[in-house]
Amino acid sequence: MRFLAYVFLFCLIALPLAIGGAAYLAVADQPTVNRAAEITPAHIERARRIVEKNDPRTMKAGVLRTISLSQEDADLALNYLASRYAKGSSRIVLQPGTAAISASIELPGNPLGRFLNISAVLHETAALPVFDMLQVGRLPVPVWLADSLLENAVQRLNTREDYRIASDTIKKVSVADGRLTVTYDWQGDLPDRIKAVMLPREDQERLKAYQDRLAGIGSQLPGGASASLADLLTPLFKLAAERGATGDPVAENRAAIVVVTFFVNGKGLGAIVPAARDWPRPPPRKILLAGREDFPQHFTISAAIAANAGAPLSDAIGLYKEVDDSRGGSGFSFNDIAADRAGTRFGQLAVGNRESATKLQRQVGAGVRDADILPSVSDLPEFMPEAEFKRRYGGIGAPAYKRTMDDIERRIAALPLYR
Repeated sequence: MRFLAYVFLFCLIALPLAIGGAAYLAVADQPTVNRAAEITPAHIERARRIVEKNDPRTMKAGVLRTISLSQEDADLALNYLASRYAKGSSRIVLQPGTAAISASIELPGNPLGRFLNISAVLHETAALPVFDMLQVGRLPVPVWLADSLLENAVQRLNTREDYRIASDTIKKVSVADGRLTVTYDWQGDLPDRIKAVMLPREDQERLKAYQDRLAGIGSQLPGGASASLADLLTPLFKLAAERGATGDPVAENRAAIVVVTFFVNGKGLGAIVPAARDWPRPPPRKILLAGREDFPQHFTISAAIAANAGAPLSDAIGLYKEVDDSRGGSGFSFNDIAADRAGTRFGQLAVGNRESATKLQRQVGAGVRDADILPSVSDLPEFMPEAEFKRRYGGIGAPAYKRTMDDIERRIAALPLYR
């Protein structure tokens, strides 16, 4: 009995020490991967081509299709996801049949360290990939344990509908010639399954509350064929403040932004919520910002992207649109980019955290004017064809371009709403 007592006492002391030692080895004060999530117009163009090639409207159910990503695109996507959802950075290197992944994830405040640094090498099999190596900080993890943890994680994920959708759809992932190839099976019920996951019932009910308020705003606005974007945002964010006081202010702001974005851009929410086709809808009306109809479209789309997918993606899409316009559309316009960046900042503050979300609700709900959400931009050059844009500004990233972009950012930052 005394021996068993000693063993028990040893385990009681040794186990916490072992766990503490492992935690000490696993975390660090500095990240091993430290990269900004940078998305350029060229990335958006490649993504657009991939989407066009895999347009669900042209797909037949049961036919296998493939998406092939380059090393750069796979690396960009993984790093963006790490930045967006884990406050970290990542890197992936593709080799025939294998992928080497490294990542640094920022941890909540603790006495051991600020970052969790992970390095792994996996190779593909007919089923799940298996580990050739896994190291967490300075702590090497046996491959048998890493494989077991991966298998256990997959079993847990199988209880989630979003993972089951991916599991039912993706048939094979392979690595060859520096490219990641995904073979998938498109099914006819996939759009409805994705919509159900993306917008659970609670979110749909939240959207309906703002759609109902928007429908009621129409009768309260001054007569005429047009209205100001500020006239829509004020009552919607007043409602967000009321609902957010006892709920989730970030979710309320996100819903308000989605509803106003669809309305301003002449789209019905039925595109993402089938039940919304039966919801009350405000009569069509021209919405203006600083006296222009295109500015509210730029502003709201950028705000919606920033609120749902993050600022780098929002900024890149806005810039891509202007580059594309300069090649045969309306031309490159710095004032359009200003409306994009202001919308991005609005979306960031709306969902940044509970404090910034409630502050924005109070400010906007108390009443705003167009000049409160978009600085004066009438003096900025617009409608420049590509040749003129390059002659005057040297192209994207050139010194003259950067000076104008810095000026735009200063104007936006000077508005009290965005401080």
